[in-house]
Amino acid sequence: MWLKRYPGNPILKPVPYHDWESLTLFNAAVVYSNGIFHMLYRAQGSDRISRLGYAVSRDGFKWMRLDEPVFEPQADYEVWGVEDPRITQIGDTFYMLYTGYSEKGTRVCMATTKNFITWERYGIILPGYDDKDAALFPEQIRGRYCLFHRIPDDIWIAFSEDLRHWTDHRVIMEPRVGLWDSVRIGIAAPPIKTEAGWLILYHGYNEARHYSLGVALLALDDPAHVLSRPQVPVLTPLTPWEKRGDVPNIVFSDAAVVVDDQLYVYYGAGDHVLAVAMCNMQELMNYLQRHMERE
Repeated sequence: MWLKRYPGNPILKPVPYHDWESLTLFNAAVVYSNGIFHMLYRAQGSDRISRLGYAVSRDGFKWMRLDEPVFEPQADYEVWGVEDPRITQIGDTFYMLYTGYSEKGTRVCMATTKNFITWERYGIILPGYDDKDAALFPEQIRGRYCLFHRIPDDIWIAFSEDLRHWTDHRVIMEPRVGLWDSVRIGIAAPPIKTEAGWLILYHGYNEARHYSLGVALLALDDPAHVLSRPQVPVLTPLTPWEKRGDVPNIVFSDAAVVVDDQLYVYYGAGDHVLAVAMCNMQELMNYLQRHMERE
């Protein structure tokens, strides 16, 4: 089961005459709402500080973007950059979890918006240790909010009553010796609810320093319970713009959306351009369920 790359990739590249996004443009959050694809993408310019730009699309492939960033570092815990956003819509509000980067390390932070231009910041929501790769579930589970995060080298889950204070942290997935995800793993896009379970995409890193993408299926009422986790990835670095770049041999996703039974997976390639790959949702779910039956 492989994702199929869009023939027009990369879909977004750095802009030399915009200093804030002149060097790299990669890992993006994407949501589909009211017939429009909304994107927040990470970019770097000559100062190497990550900022977030905003773009919109009607088809998910051709994008119009603003000339200026819509989200920039403000607090001391993000002075070196705001990185790798992941967006979840709950009601009419969009919740963004992102990584604040500073001399203190990496911290999971949250902000909300209703228009992608103006933001309310909530600061660090997982304090006290280096953490990143956080993604919020689109609904409560057993009366509590739920998110994934990554304390090296595993994917963790945590729960909250108020979206601010998180408890019951525990590991749900670990690297697998000898496979493509043998060194470190982390969630990619926010989880997608299906009849069979929570569909997740995640990135994995191996001894060859290659980042690839895999899929898994989690129980609906207990997402700490992994139902299916195939042993092969669905996307690996193959093209020149994935194998070469600011950092080579990387496909890294923060976003996946479903439109008309098609899964669109947006990913940073080589940490310098942005691309998209697709698959049919039913084919992907059949693949995961076949693997679950073998287990």
